[in-house]
Amino acid sequence: MKKFLFFDIDGTLYDSNKQLPAKAKEAIFETKRNGHEVFIATGRAPFMIQEVLKELEIDSYICFNGQYVVYKNEVIYNNEIDKEQLQLVSEFAERNNHPLVYMNAEKMISSIEHHPHIEESIETLKLPHPQYEEDFYLNQPIFQALVFCSIEEENSYHKTFSQLKFVRWHRVSVDILPKGTSKANGIHFVSEKYNIDLKDTIAFGDGLNDIEMLETAGFGVSMGNGHEEALKRADYVTSHVDEDGLVNALRYLNLI
Repeated sequence: MKKFLFFDIDGTLYDSNKQLPAKAKEAIFETKRNGHEVFIATGRAPFMIQEVLKELEIDSYICFNGQYVVYKNEVIYNNEIDKEQLQLVSEFAERNNHPLVYMNAEKMISSIEHHPHIEESIETLKLPHPQYEEDFYLNQPIFQALVFCSIEEENSYHKTFSQLKFVRWHRVSVDILPKGTSKANGIHFVSEKYNIDLKDTIAFGDGLNDIEMLETAGFGVSMGNGHEEALKRADYVTSHVDEDGLVNALRYLNLI
């Protein structure tokens, strides 16, 4: 029976060196040849994933942790962060000397010319420090923002902004999204729009931002390198991404 597969990128498709292993690439193509449909489901922006989309010949994806959904190269859903909330959190961050990065579908812009925490975290995505542009977030639809602060400092954001969601993805960086947003919402939207039974969906992930989709999909697979919370919520834990975890999971599920 045809399955609809949703793959996180970092730590799931990409290994510890931010590379797509040759065996994983071939397994994805074999999965598609076997009649299954493949989606990317990521916290990244569309402009950040063009290389992997091209390499794997994928034209359907969920970006910004569910804020932006594309099916067969057509944008079928997008949901920007409320401007008033974004302005309030931006002013709060500025008062606390926490830089921000704002993202739309085409680019990301920094609230400051340069900051070592921005460079440290963005570099892990193999991307340069974003450029500064004054009032960028006021003039563009922003689907996701990043605030750069410590784990201890993050608490104040949770307490102050009940309409926003904060998800840590790096030692010094936290995603900012509308409350209730998740990759799972993207899966729900695709399933409802195209009459796909959730029991025929399978999610693959490793991070905190994957938990909802691991629980929502018909079957949730956590990589062996996953966050402890992702490991707890998955239906199945495969081996580490660096140890052919994705290939092993696809074999376990009889998809290849």
